[in-house]
Amino acid sequence: MTLEAAASSYYGATAPAPKRWPALTESVTCDVCVVGGGIAGCSTALNLAERGYQVVLLEARHIGWGASGRSGGQALVGVAAGQSAIERLVGAAAARAIWDATLAGVTLIKERIVKHSIACDWAEGHMQVALKARHERELQAELAMLQDRYRYDGVRYLPRDEVCALLATTRYTGALYDVNSGHLNPLNYTRGIAAAAARRGTAVFEDTRALSFDSASAIRVRTTNGQVDCQFLALCGNVYVGGLAPALARKILPLATHIVATAQLGAEHARRLIANNSAVSDMNWVLDYFRLSADHRLLFGGRVGLTARDPSAITSATRARMLQVFPQLSEARIDYSWGGLVDVTMNRAPHFGRLTPCVYFLQGFSGHGVALAGIAGNLVADAITGVAERFDVFARLPHRSIPGGAGTRRTLLALAMLYYHVRDLL
Repeated sequence: MTLEAAASSYYGATAPAPKRWPALTESVTCDVCVVGGGIAGCSTALNLAERGYQVVLLEARHIGWGASGRSGGQALVGVAAGQSAIERLVGAAAARAIWDATLAGVTLIKERIVKHSIACDWAEGHMQVALKARHERELQAELAMLQDRYRYDGVRYLPRDEVCALLATTRYTGALYDVNSGHLNPLNYTRGIAAAAARRGTAVFEDTRALSFDSASAIRVRTTNGQVDCQFLALCGNVYVGGLAPALARKILPLATHIVATAQLGAEHARRLIANNSAVSDMNWVLDYFRLSADHRLLFGGRVGLTARDPSAITSATRARMLQVFPQLSEARIDYSWGGLVDVTMNRAPHFGRLTPCVYFLQGFSGHGVALAGIAGNLVADAITGVAERFDVFARLPHRSIPGGAGTRRTLLALAMLYYHVRDLL
């Protein structure tokens, strides 16, 4: 079994039987065609359907098959690049607008869970943990910026003794705790958004790969066995958009990430590991992230390479990383192991924009897609209805293309990962 074939193993195995939608086998017409059945695509479809647009959503596999449905489930404020980097890229005012949009993204999750009765095990809190003095200084600088310039009071610094009281490990030396961020079951959440979009009138088609599109005049999207004629097109395929829009594929790096889930530990044992039930991620570029599931398992993940390798070897490597944090789990069985590719930009800033005036795209969430992809759907819907200010702030973020073909990009990525791995050790 390949790494991609194992996608959503734990979430899929423990979720209710999913609603399945048909494949497209004819020609249809709509106002907006959305390609990609992850959080970004489903959110875009839901937002537009709520505004009265006729929407067709195309998913090559099934809803939530990609990164949205198999992620670590951490819903975070901010973007992966950090606010200091965003300020350097677009200036303070635009960076503030981007920050405010990410806050709205987390709020949107909570609102949707209630409004659409989505059972996805939402839990509040996120800890970004330091492993060394350099990390502590970076966290303190981030805290000062967020409190002084952004007037954000949802975050506080935890010294080592408080971190050790919350996490049953001596590995970490400090942390930033954010009360507004949190974690959830990402597959159930993605399916919940898709179901809400369908109830609002979106025509959802699974097992329907978008092969090409023509936007010379009206937009026509060709699929395996049908086609969609539309006025607007939203490309939300992220790392899987390459064959449909090669220009977008050159802006993102496909990184393979992997997660394991232990056997059920019991409520008491699980809460001893993470006393406040927050999500946790460390400060390394090749990072570890973990959280508890609603059924009291530890879900532990990390970035492990460029491609899908032998699953058993990856599982062993991920388990070894888990035991570095929680050696007391040495006897815990690994019940599930899954993973796949995520889209990361060179600067780790999100990549939103237009290929033509009527063809929009959303990609490059770089590990922050649970919250950011949801609000991105709002931004596209706003732009299509003629209110593009918030979308255009994100579209201003500069992104370099990765030179060469796929082989060259893999080589460059391997060198970059080696560089950051060495940096993590310093």
